[in-house]
Amino acid sequence: MSTMERAHRVARKAGEGAPERVRLDYEGRFLRRRRLVAESGLEILVDLAETVSLDHGDALVLESGVHVGIVAAEEPLLAIAGKNLARLTWHIGNRHTPCRIEETRLLIREDPVLARMLEGLGATVEPISAPFAPEGGAYGHGRTLGHSHGEHADHTHGAHEH
Repeated sequence: MSTMERAHRVARKAGEGAPERVRLDYEGRFLRRRRLVAESGLEILVDLAETVSLDHGDALVLESGVHVGIVAAEEPLLAIAGKNLARLTWHIGNRHTPCRIEETRLLIREDPVLARMLEGLGATVEPISAPFAPEGGAYGHGRTLGHSHGEHADHTHGAHEH
């Protein structure tokens, strides 16, 4: 029976060349307490003080001092291109959808409903498989999380209301 190693902290940008590695998709890299299995089979209990968003190249630090490198796993994405990329970006952001903005295309997680809407706006939508690392939020925290408008909020976000 193997012993489970504990990880209590994160070392940013310290995962390159780590002796252990774990592959996680975008959602999997958002964690506080979870059991993981490294590529070598090492069992890890992640037990952090608060929820964090891990990036490719970060590391979990085990109690033994060993670093476990974080590798962004490939996952189903949509590559979006079109004549008016700014307009397409606005519609994606208006739906609070995480998005990777590149020079000639946008990348979002697979979403058939959003794909149809974007195609209706003239976009070319191509399914691909790649690691997903969307833009950070407005305040640079790496995640854009949904937000509550409270019980009496009455503002809208363009095409839809909350």
